[in-house]
Amino acid sequence: MAEVPISQGQYLVSLARQAIEGYLANGKKVSPSRSGGALLEKRGVFVTLETYPKHELRGCIGYPLPIKELALATVDCALSAAFDDPRFPPVEKCELGRLVIEVSVLSVPEEIKVKKPEEYLKKIKVGRDGLIIHYGYSSGLLLPQVPIEWNWNEEEFLCQVCEKAGLPRNMWQSPSAKISSFGAQIFSEKTPGGSAEQKKLIR
Repeated sequence: MAEVPISQGQYLVSLARQAIEGYLANGKKVSPSRSGGALLEKRGVFVTLETYPKHELRGCIGYPLPIKELALATVDCALSAAFDDPRFPPVEKCELGRLVIEVSVLSVPEEIKVKKPEEYLKKIKVGRDGLIIHYGYSSGLLLPQVPIEWNWNEEEFLCQVCEKAGLPRNMWQSPSAKISSFGAQIFSEKTPGGSAEQKKLIR
């Protein structure tokens, strides 16, 4: 899957902010003003809100799978991250000047095939992969930037994605667990409402 041009990634970040501002102003969902290229392709995407300058999580919601055109999906995820993340109260207008917005455009997740669970430790890489675990009716996802921010190694990353799914930390070692990996292009505001840049993950 082709990369998203930086100019379109920057637009997605501004679109996410416009979506939140527009909904706070009039309760309506904005329509993307630009189209073409990757913006019209179906892509997985997550929108993350963080406080500034402390960069504490304030909301994060996304579509893991490419089920909707990227620009439209970004609007949906921005609104969900701001107003529907069950971990946080809805964002208020007075907060917007103290939040930075990050948009992660995902590659299609692929299941990691292993003969024994220990092989996961060599097949995943912090700074390159995001992870999804499925076990029974439980699932959890962590974006590629998360283990870097928390300084996790590969084993801790696996344990944490289990916790995200509400599972015991060692459930990744179960033969019944299915673990998939994905990549992401990450575009983020430097300051609230400021210019966006493409983040470089540490590999």
